Amino acid sequence: MSLPPVEKLPLALRKSVRDGWEAKKGDLEAKVTKILGTEWTIDVNPNQVFAYAGEERSYARESLGACIHEYFDSATRRLQEFSDHFKEDGVKELNTIAYAHVLNLDLDEQKRFSYCGCDVFEGRLRLLFSPGNLGCNIGSCLDREVLAKALNDAPAPEDTTASMSFHARTGIRQDYDPKIEEIRARIGEILSKPDIKLNPNFEENYAKLLEESKAKKTDLLKEWQQLLGGWTKNYFSGLLSQLQWQKFEDDELLQEGFNDVVDKGEVVLRLVDKLQKDSYCECVIEDGILYLQTTPKTWGSNIDNAASKLIDLL
Repeated sequence: MSLPPVEKLPLALRKSVRDGWEAKKGDLEAKVTKILGTEWTIDVNPNQVFAYAGEERSYARESLGACIHEYFDSATRRLQEFSDHFKEDGVKELNTIAYAHVLNLDLDEQKRFSYCGCDVFEGRLRLLFSPGNLGCNIGSCLDREVLAKALNDAPAPEDTTASMSFHARTGIRQDYDPKIEEIRARIGEILSKPDIKLNPNFEENYAKLLEESKAKKTDLLKEWQQLLGGWTKNYFSGLLSQLQWQKFEDDELLQEGFNDVVDKGEVVLRLVDKLQKDSYCECVIEDGILYLQTTPKTWGSNIDNAASKLIDLL
Protein backbone atom coordinates (compact mmCIF):
# COMPACT_ATOMS: atom_id res chain seq x y z
CA MET A 1 0.00 0.00 0.00
CA SER A 2 1.25 3.46 -0.82
CA LEU A 3 -0.20 5.31 2.20
CA PRO A 4 1.41 4.77 5.62
CA PRO A 5 -0.73 3.18 8.33
CA VAL A 6 -2.68 5.39 10.71
CA GLU A 7 -0.58 5.74 13.86
CA LYS A 8 -3.46 5.11 16.26
CA LEU A 9 -7.12 4.29 15.69
CA PRO A 10 -9.86 5.99 17.73
CA LEU A 11 -11.05 3.95 20.69
CA ALA A 12 -14.37 3.02 19.06
CA LEU A 13 -12.57 1.65 16.02
CA ARG A 14 -10.02 -0.24 18.12
CA LYS A 15 -12.97 -1.92 19.82
CA SER A 16 -14.53 -2.60 16.41
CA VAL A 17 -11.33 -4.24 15.24
CA ARG A 18 -10.97 -6.28 18.43
CA ASP A 19 -14.56 -7.53 18.54
CA GLY A 20 -15.47 -7.56 14.86
CA TRP A 21 -12.21 -8.82 13.38
CA GLU A 22 -9.52 -10.10 15.73
CA ALA A 23 -11.94 -12.27 17.74
CA LYS A 24 -13.11 -13.97 14.53
CA LYS A 25 -9.89 -14.17 12.53
CA GLY A 26 -8.91 -17.62 13.82
CA ASP A 27 -12.23 -19.15 12.77
CA LEU A 28 -11.85 -17.76 9.25
CA GLU A 29 -8.30 -19.09 8.96
CA ALA A 30 -9.58 -22.49 10.01
CA LYS A 31 -12.32 -22.36 7.36
CA VAL A 32 -9.88 -21.42 4.60
CA THR A 33 -7.49 -24.16 5.74
CA LYS A 34 -10.28 -26.74 5.61
CA ILE A 35 -11.46 -25.66 2.17
CA LEU A 36 -7.98 -25.61 0.63
CA GLY A 37 -6.63 -28.64 2.46
CA THR A 38 -3.47 -26.99 3.72
CA GLU A 39 -2.74 -24.41 6.39
CA TRP A 40 -3.51 -20.83 5.37
CA THR A 41 -3.21 -17.65 7.39
CA ILE A 42 -4.67 -14.15 7.06
CA ASP A 43 -2.40 -11.12 7.25
CA VAL A 44 -3.97 -7.65 7.40
CA ASN A 45 -2.99 -4.40 9.12
CA PRO A 46 -6.21 -2.59 10.17
CA ASN A 47 -4.34 0.68 10.74
CA GLN A 48 -3.07 0.63 7.18
CA VAL A 49 -6.43 -0.39 5.75
CA PHE A 50 -8.04 2.53 7.61
CA ALA A 51 -5.71 4.95 5.85
CA TYR A 52 -7.89 4.37 2.75
CA ALA A 53 -11.24 4.84 4.50
CA GLY A 54 -11.51 8.45 3.29
CA GLU A 55 -12.95 11.43 5.12
CA GLU A 56 -16.64 10.80 4.42
CA ARG A 57 -18.85 8.48 6.45
CA SER A 58 -18.44 4.94 5.19
CA TYR A 59 -18.69 1.31 6.26
CA ALA A 60 -14.92 1.08 6.76
CA ARG A 61 -14.72 4.38 8.61
CA GLU A 62 -17.50 3.54 11.06
CA SER A 63 -17.20 -0.28 11.39
CA LEU A 64 -13.63 -1.15 10.44
CA GLY A 65 -13.59 -4.53 12.18
CA ALA A 66 -16.83 -5.69 10.58
CA CYS A 67 -15.67 -4.41 7.19
CA ILE A 68 -12.41 -6.38 7.33
CA HIS A 69 -14.25 -9.45 8.58
CA GLU A 70 -16.70 -9.26 5.69
CA TYR A 71 -13.86 -9.23 3.15
CA PHE A 72 -12.43 -12.47 4.46
CA ASP A 73 -15.74 -14.08 5.35
CA SER A 74 -16.87 -13.52 1.76
CA ALA A 75 -13.52 -14.87 0.59
CA THR A 76 -14.16 -18.20 2.32
CA ARG A 77 -17.48 -18.57 0.48
CA ARG A 78 -15.89 -17.73 -2.86
CA LEU A 79 -13.06 -20.19 -2.19
CA GLN A 80 -15.62 -22.89 -1.48
CA GLU A 81 -17.30 -22.12 -4.79
CA PHE A 82 -13.90 -22.30 -6.51
CA SER A 83 -13.24 -25.67 -4.89
CA ASP A 84 -16.66 -27.01 -5.91
CA HIS A 85 -16.11 -25.94 -9.53
CA PHE A 86 -12.44 -26.71 -10.13
CA LYS A 87 -12.32 -29.72 -7.82
CA GLU A 88 -9.25 -31.18 -6.14
CA ASP A 89 -6.82 -30.46 -8.98
CA GLY A 90 -7.88 -26.82 -9.13
CA VAL A 91 -7.38 -26.43 -5.38
CA LYS A 92 -3.98 -28.05 -5.71
CA GLU A 93 -3.04 -25.52 -8.38
CA LEU A 94 -4.25 -22.62 -6.23
CA ASN A 95 -2.09 -23.87 -3.36
CA THR A 96 0.88 -24.21 -5.69
CA ILE A 97 0.53 -20.83 -7.39
CA ALA A 98 -0.27 -18.95 -4.15
CA TYR A 99 2.57 -20.80 -2.45
CA ALA A 100 2.81 -18.54 0.61
CA HIS A 101 -0.69 -19.67 1.67
CA VAL A 102 -1.51 -16.20 2.97
CA LEU A 103 -4.58 -14.05 2.34
CA ASN A 104 -4.03 -10.28 2.31
CA LEU A 105 -6.20 -7.20 1.95
CA ASP A 106 -4.50 -4.57 -0.15
CA LEU A 107 -4.98 -1.56 -2.44
CA ASP A 108 -5.31 -2.09 -6.18
CA GLU A 109 -2.53 0.37 -6.95
CA GLN A 110 -2.55 -0.51 -10.66
CA LYS A 111 -6.28 0.35 -10.88
CA ARG A 112 -7.16 -2.91 -12.63
CA PHE A 113 -10.61 -3.23 -11.06
CA SER A 114 -13.56 -0.87 -10.83
CA TYR A 115 -14.33 -1.77 -7.22
CA CYS A 116 -12.48 -4.88 -6.13
CA GLY A 117 -10.66 -7.96 -7.36
CA CYS A 118 -7.65 -10.09 -6.53
CA ASP A 119 -4.17 -11.07 -7.62
CA VAL A 120 -1.27 -13.28 -6.58
CA PHE A 121 1.74 -11.27 -5.46
CA GLU A 122 4.90 -12.93 -4.15
CA GLY A 123 2.92 -16.09 -3.54
CA ARG A 124 0.20 -14.34 -1.52
CA LEU A 125 -3.44 -14.21 -2.59
CA ARG A 126 -4.46 -10.57 -2.22
CA LEU A 127 -8.00 -9.26 -1.94
CA LEU A 128 -7.85 -5.86 -3.62
CA PHE A 129 -9.99 -2.74 -3.30
CA SER A 130 -9.71 0.11 -5.78
CA PRO A 131 -8.82 3.64 -4.63
CA GLY A 132 -11.81 5.28 -2.97
CA ASN A 133 -13.80 2.04 -2.85
CA LEU A 134 -12.79 0.37 0.38
CA GLY A 135 -15.86 -1.54 1.59
CA CYS A 136 -17.64 -1.53 -1.81
CA ASN A 137 -18.76 -4.79 -3.48
CA ILE A 138 -16.86 -6.73 -0.84
CA GLY A 139 -18.23 -10.13 -1.81
CA SER A 140 -16.88 -9.94 -5.37
CA CYS A 141 -13.14 -9.92 -4.68
CA LEU A 142 -12.75 -13.65 -5.28
CA ASP A 143 -15.51 -14.23 -7.81
CA ARG A 144 -14.67 -17.45 -9.59
CA GLU A 145 -13.66 -15.95 -12.92
CA VAL A 146 -11.71 -13.15 -11.24
CA LEU A 147 -9.78 -15.63 -9.12
CA ALA A 148 -9.19 -17.93 -12.08
CA LYS A 149 -7.76 -15.01 -14.08
CA ALA A 150 -5.51 -14.06 -11.15
CA LEU A 151 -4.15 -17.60 -11.06
CA ASN A 152 -3.80 -17.60 -14.84
CA ASP A 153 -1.81 -14.35 -14.77
CA ALA A 154 0.46 -15.52 -11.95
CA PRO A 155 3.71 -17.42 -12.60
CA ALA A 156 3.00 -21.06 -13.45
CA PRO A 157 3.85 -23.75 -10.90
CA GLU A 158 6.92 -25.87 -11.42
CA ASP A 159 5.41 -29.08 -12.73
CA THR A 160 5.27 -31.05 -15.96
CA THR A 161 2.72 -28.69 -17.53
CA ALA A 162 4.33 -25.47 -16.37
CA SER A 163 4.61 -24.28 -19.97
CA MET A 164 0.85 -23.81 -20.06
CA SER A 165 -1.44 -21.43 -18.18
CA PHE A 166 -3.95 -22.22 -15.45
CA HIS A 167 -6.83 -21.75 -17.92
CA ALA A 168 -5.26 -24.17 -20.40
CA ARG A 169 -4.46 -26.81 -17.80
CA THR A 170 -7.96 -26.53 -16.35
CA GLY A 171 -9.57 -26.85 -19.77
CA ILE A 172 -7.55 -29.98 -20.46
CA ARG A 173 -8.54 -31.53 -17.13
CA GLN A 174 -12.23 -30.70 -17.48
CA ASP A 175 -12.95 -30.91 -21.21
CA TYR A 176 -10.33 -33.30 -22.65
CA ASP A 177 -9.20 -35.86 -20.09
CA PRO A 178 -12.63 -37.20 -19.04
CA LYS A 179 -13.82 -37.79 -22.63
CA ILE A 180 -10.87 -38.63 -24.84
CA GLU A 181 -10.53 -42.32 -23.96
CA GLU A 182 -14.06 -43.03 -25.12
CA ILE A 183 -13.30 -41.29 -28.42
CA ARG A 184 -9.97 -43.11 -28.80
CA ALA A 185 -11.56 -46.49 -28.09
CA ARG A 186 -14.33 -45.88 -30.63
CA ILE A 187 -11.82 -44.84 -33.31
CA GLY A 188 -9.80 -47.96 -32.55
CA GLU A 189 -12.91 -50.10 -32.88
CA ILE A 190 -13.84 -48.62 -36.25
CA LEU A 191 -10.32 -49.08 -37.61
CA SER A 192 -9.79 -52.54 -36.07
CA LYS A 193 -6.83 -50.95 -34.28
CA PRO A 194 -7.69 -51.11 -30.56
CA ASP A 195 -4.31 -49.73 -29.46
CA ILE A 196 -4.41 -46.62 -31.65
CA LYS A 197 -2.83 -43.55 -30.02
CA LEU A 198 -4.19 -40.01 -30.01
CA ASN A 199 -1.51 -37.38 -29.40
CA PRO A 200 -2.93 -33.94 -28.47
CA ASN A 201 0.49 -32.28 -28.71
CA PHE A 202 -0.64 -29.77 -26.08
CA GLU A 203 2.62 -28.03 -25.19
CA GLU A 204 3.74 -27.39 -28.76
CA ASN A 205 0.29 -26.26 -29.90
CA TYR A 206 -0.10 -24.03 -26.85
CA ALA A 207 3.20 -22.30 -27.61
CA LYS A 208 2.12 -21.59 -31.18
CA LEU A 209 -1.27 -20.28 -30.11
CA LEU A 210 0.31 -18.10 -27.45
CA GLU A 211 2.54 -16.54 -30.10
CA GLU A 212 -0.48 -15.97 -32.35
CA SER A 213 -2.42 -14.36 -29.50
CA LYS A 214 0.26 -11.66 -29.27
CA ALA A 215 -0.04 -10.68 -32.93
CA LYS A 216 -1.44 -7.21 -33.63
CA LYS A 217 -4.16 -8.60 -35.87
CA THR A 218 -5.52 -12.03 -35.04
CA ASP A 219 -8.88 -13.78 -35.23
CA LEU A 220 -7.96 -16.01 -32.30
CA LEU A 221 -10.66 -15.91 -29.64
CA LYS A 222 -9.56 -14.30 -26.38
CA GLU A 223 -10.79 -17.45 -24.57
CA TRP A 224 -8.46 -19.70 -26.57
CA GLN A 225 -6.66 -20.90 -23.46
CA GLN A 226 -9.87 -22.10 -21.80
CA LEU A 227 -10.87 -23.78 -25.09
CA LEU A 228 -7.60 -25.63 -25.67
CA GLY A 229 -8.76 -28.88 -24.08
CA GLY A 230 -12.27 -28.88 -25.50
CA TRP A 231 -11.29 -27.97 -29.02
CA THR A 232 -8.46 -30.49 -29.07
CA LYS A 233 -11.01 -33.14 -28.08
CA ASN A 234 -13.28 -31.87 -30.86
CA TYR A 235 -10.61 -32.38 -33.53
CA PHE A 236 -10.38 -36.03 -32.52
CA SER A 237 -14.15 -36.44 -32.29
CA GLY A 238 -14.26 -34.85 -35.76
CA LEU A 239 -11.98 -37.63 -36.98
CA LEU A 240 -14.38 -40.14 -35.45
CA SER A 241 -17.30 -38.53 -37.27
CA GLN A 242 -15.44 -38.63 -40.58
CA LEU A 243 -14.56 -42.30 -40.14
CA GLN A 244 -18.23 -43.05 -39.57
CA TRP A 245 -19.41 -40.87 -42.46
CA GLN A 246 -16.83 -42.44 -44.82
CA LYS A 247 -18.03 -45.95 -43.83
CA PHE A 248 -14.73 -47.22 -42.44
CA GLU A 249 -16.55 -49.37 -39.89
CA ASP A 250 -18.23 -51.48 -42.55
CA ASP A 251 -15.33 -51.72 -44.99
CA GLU A 252 -12.45 -54.06 -44.19
CA LEU A 253 -10.56 -52.78 -47.24
CA LEU A 254 -10.59 -49.22 -45.91
CA GLN A 255 -9.51 -50.43 -42.47
CA GLU A 256 -6.65 -52.41 -44.01
CA GLY A 257 -5.61 -49.46 -46.15
CA PHE A 258 -5.54 -47.14 -43.13
CA ASN A 259 -3.51 -49.52 -40.99
CA ASP A 260 -1.04 -50.20 -43.80
CA VAL A 261 -0.34 -46.52 -44.37
CA VAL A 262 -0.68 -45.29 -40.78
CA ASP A 263 1.53 -48.13 -39.59
CA LYS A 264 2.69 -46.29 -36.43
CA GLY A 265 -0.91 -46.41 -35.20
CA GLU A 266 -0.85 -42.79 -34.07
CA VAL A 267 -2.91 -39.67 -34.76
CA VAL A 268 -1.34 -36.31 -33.90
CA LEU A 269 -2.96 -32.89 -33.77
CA ARG A 270 -0.52 -30.18 -34.81
CA LEU A 271 -0.39 -26.54 -35.77
CA VAL A 272 1.59 -25.61 -38.86
CA ASP A 273 2.46 -22.28 -40.42
CA LYS A 274 0.83 -23.13 -43.74
CA LEU A 275 -1.59 -25.80 -44.90
CA GLN A 276 -0.77 -27.88 -47.96
CA LYS A 277 -4.15 -27.96 -49.71
CA ASP A 278 -7.04 -26.69 -47.60
CA SER A 279 -7.95 -23.32 -46.14
CA TYR A 280 -8.88 -24.21 -42.55
CA CYS A 281 -7.69 -27.70 -41.65
CA GLU A 282 -6.60 -30.93 -43.27
CA CYS A 283 -5.00 -34.31 -42.71
CA VAL A 284 -1.66 -35.61 -43.95
CA ILE A 285 0.23 -38.85 -43.43
CA GLU A 286 3.94 -38.66 -42.71
CA ASP A 287 6.24 -41.49 -41.58
CA GLY A 288 3.32 -43.73 -40.70
CA ILE A 289 1.53 -41.11 -38.57
CA LEU A 290 -1.77 -39.41 -39.37
CA TYR A 291 -1.61 -35.69 -38.68
CA LEU A 292 -4.73 -33.58 -38.23
CA GLN A 293 -3.46 -30.08 -38.79
CA THR A 294 -4.50 -26.48 -38.87
CA THR A 295 -2.78 -23.13 -38.45
CA PRO A 296 -2.78 -20.81 -35.43
CA LYS A 297 -4.83 -18.36 -37.47
CA THR A 298 -7.53 -20.94 -38.32
CA TRP A 299 -7.49 -22.80 -35.00
CA GLY A 300 -11.01 -23.98 -34.19
CA SER A 301 -12.46 -23.37 -37.66
CA ASN A 302 -14.26 -26.21 -39.47
CA ILE A 303 -12.98 -28.67 -36.87
CA ASP A 304 -15.05 -31.61 -38.09
CA ASN A 305 -13.56 -31.38 -41.59
CA ALA A 306 -9.92 -32.01 -40.73
CA ALA A 307 -10.11 -35.64 -41.92
CA SER A 308 -12.67 -35.11 -44.68
CA LYS A 309 -10.21 -36.21 -47.38
CA LEU A 310 -8.70 -39.13 -45.50
CA ILE A 311 -9.64 -41.72 -48.11
CA ASP A 312 -7.67 -39.79 -50.73
CA LEU A 313 -4.48 -40.42 -48.72
CA LEU A 314 -4.85 -44.20 -48.52
